[in-house]
Amino acid sequence: MIKIGKYIEQFINWLTHNFNPFFKVVKTGVETMVDSVLWLFTFMPFYVVIALMAVLAWRRAGWGVGVLTGLGMSFIYAMGYWTQTMETLALILVSAIIALLIGVPLGIWAARNKTAGKIMRPLLDFMQTMPAFVYLIPAVLFFGLGKVPGVFATIIFAMPPAVRLTTLGISQVPADIVEATRSFGATPRQLLFKVELPLALPTILAGVNQTIMMALSMVVISAMIAAGGLGQVVLKGITQLKIGLGFEGGIAVVILAIILDRITQSLGRKKQRAKV
Repeated sequence: MIKIGKYIEQFINWLTHNFNPFFKVVKTGVETMVDSVLWLFTFMPFYVVIALMAVLAWRRAGWGVGVLTGLGMSFIYAMGYWTQTMETLALILVSAIIALLIGVPLGIWAARNKTAGKIMRPLLDFMQTMPAFVYLIPAVLFFGLGKVPGVFATIIFAMPPAVRLTTLGISQVPADIVEATRSFGATPRQLLFKVELPLALPTILAGVNQTIMMALSMVVISAMIAAGGLGQVVLKGITQLKIGLGFEGGIAVVILAIILDRITQSLGRKKQRAKV
């Protein structure tokens, strides 16, 4: 009988023991980022945040989404879950930004280097098919309980779409355009930033949308390790068999998910129209 779990456990314990100072530095940095974003959201009055989000949605996705955003966020405030919603939004933004900062360059590398792409593909399959709850175990061992392990687990869970869709977008850039650009003496850097990335941007933005949506789902699950936010409300409803409380937290999550989805989807559609 092969007990692979024992070896994985030994490896995680080795990392925890030997890289503890590194994990402490990462924990401090990520915690500062989350607390800073949360402070910004909670420092401003709720009506200012609602107005800013509604204007952003209106500018990016049209007046219908703007009205939906204003009404949805106002409904969340009326239910009494404003602070939890801001905690969830801060966790999503920090996790998604870090996932994109890692995932997009990896996607570019995979598109330009076939060997790297072949190595990454099974790793991404593994990351996407592994049950989300499993990521919470090493996150807790590395960083303890709280927001930081929630961000860590969310980054791993939400990063694959950014890598895959960035690779897909760059791979779909027509070969004749690439060759024409090279024939005019463009450097690899110019080719990437002035041709490949602009043409691949709609696909990359679809990856941004998927990353944010997956980050939202994982942030809710991360309430099991005391990450807080709306997930904590849902978890409390489950553990205490409070049906109403669970549904209220779930409704707030749905509203936030719809708002984020509509705004990020609109970015991709606008870029696609501009491309056409």
